[in-house]
Amino acid sequence: MASTDTGADAGRNDSPAAGKSPDTQDLAGLEAGLDALESVQAVRTPLRETLSRKVLPPVTAVALVLAVWQLLVWAEVAPDYKLPAPSDVWGEVTDAWRQGTLLDYVWTSVSRGLLGFLMALAIGTPLGLLVARVKFVRAAVGPVLSGLQSLPSVAWVPPAVLWLGLNNSMMYAVILLGAVPSVANGLVAGIDQIPPLFLRAGRTLGATGLRGARYVVMPAALPGYLAGLKQGWAFSWRSLMAAEIIASSPDLGVGLGQLLENGRNNASIAQVFLAIFLILLVGIAIDLLIFSPLERRVLRGRGLLVTR
Repeated sequence: MASTDTGADAGRNDSPAAGKSPDTQDLAGLEAGLDALESVQAVRTPLRETLSRKVLPPVTAVALVLAVWQLLVWAEVAPDYKLPAPSDVWGEVTDAWRQGTLLDYVWTSVSRGLLGFLMALAIGTPLGLLVARVKFVRAAVGPVLSGLQSLPSVAWVPPAVLWLGLNNSMMYAVILLGAVPSVANGLVAGIDQIPPLFLRAGRTLGATGLRGARYVVMPAALPGYLAGLKQGWAFSWRSLMAAEIIASSPDLGVGLGQLLENGRNNASIAQVFLAIFLILLVGIAIDLLIFSPLERRVLRGRGLLVTR
């Protein structure tokens, strides 16, 4: 019996936890848990799951809308000149494609919208940083930016035409007046949400002035800033459509807004629907191709998104 107890004691003494206090074991377990959290790796989503989660739902929604639309046409809830059939709109698409004008409509508006948005980004970012960090500028300019953001973009079209004439400069002026306040206010909101501890830690490490703005303020305000960019693009796109609908000139070319207006003038509801769908398609494409990847990258960099 004694030999049996001796062997059991020897086995216990050889165990990894032998000789360690409970506090030491708890600390080791905590360190192991933290290491496990830090070692979480992003798992690549299988193609089938990606298709079922991201592709199938929007395709199903579009198919449902088309089915309901066709049912309304068959039920004759409205005359043809008010509610065209999906086949009529598709006929407008094929005609524009054969004539080689479909991509021209899209590119004319997209090129203006993206260039105007980049200009708004270049102006609104330093302006927002200045408003957020300088109290006097915030008191003087902050209310003006909020007022400009609430002003409908279409209100800027008549004065822009009178100031600059019917040209691309007028288009860009309307985009800037609509988008710059959104970009600036988005950055101000992001900076206001930065924990004060981050700013004090940055100053302690010598990150002041432009260095502090670059290495502390801008990275910490990135989520709010990105939300402001998305809103700024929405204002840019809407401002451009308003300008293209109201301002018409051969020198400006035919963008999506002008296509919409031409459909109204020609009493072609199918062409009107085509312009609306193209405007909507561009907005969705810009969000999926530019802003959604940026948002996922920001969230993943902050550990808020592992797989998506």
